[in-house]
Amino acid sequence: MDPNSTPFRGAKVDAAGARSNMLFAPAIVVAVTSLNKGALGLTLGLTSAAALTLGAWLMRDGLRAAAAYEERRAARRPAIPRKLFSAVITSLGVAFAAFRNDGQVMAAALYGTCAGVLMIAAFGIDPLRDKGMEGIDTHQQDRVARAIDGAEAHLSAIQDAIKRVRIRSLETRVERFCVTARDLFRTVEEDPRDLTSARKYLSVYLQGARDATVTFADLYNRTGDDSAKADYLTLLDDLEQNFAARTQKLLIDNRTDLTIEIDVLRDRLAREKQINN
Repeated sequence: MDPNSTPFRGAKVDAAGARSNMLFAPAIVVAVTSLNKGALGLTLGLTSAAALTLGAWLMRDGLRAAAAYEERRAARRPAIPRKLFSAVITSLGVAFAAFRNDGQVMAAALYGTCAGVLMIAAFGIDPLRDKGMEGIDTHQQDRVARAIDGAEAHLSAIQDAIKRVRIRSLETRVERFCVTARDLFRTVEEDPRDLTSARKYLSVYLQGARDATVTFADLYNRTGDDSAKADYLTLLDDLEQNFAARTQKLLIDNRTDLTIEIDVLRDRLAREKQINN
């Protein structure tokens, strides 16, 4: 079997993972243990729980944003340093919880500082600079980013819709199409000049695929029509072939452009050499 056609190609583990989800547990503990601490203790405890929850939520989003940054060859740094904000807010949450227990401001500040440092040590900080953006028209790159964000939204809607059918083989088939579509996304990101050629694939075709998936999921859940399932699988085959073909054409065009640029530069160097001689 071609490894490129397996459902494992492009498979991802959620960057947030269990360790970031565990950060929500302390908020629950603080909230529950504050119920019998009186008005001031309850207020401090719930404030601490709210801060810890917000910190955990920001850290989870920050880990996902950092993973998306690392995945791409060209990427802007996250606009909001979520992991850094998470560490600061978690520090405040721990400080409130410590102050609720013993009322010592200095001890609360020390506990909070330690918590923030440990958060940064455990999860790292956000990417601080753009990557692979040298020589790229930032306006064009922003246009590409908006187009890719819209395309990713269509893919998410397709995956959400197919989950309603509750047939694992169909979910796997859709995941394979999504991998092929994202190959096109990455190609356009690496050379924003390809956006014009790929725009209809990122918008019109994916929007049509989304609408077809929603319609199929509704119909199949009502009727269990196997012919509709077969038609939908045929549509996915056609879409995947067309997306793969477009990606390949863009790569060939990019290679041709590079060859032309190299040939032109070599001709110029050769003329310079003749003039100098």
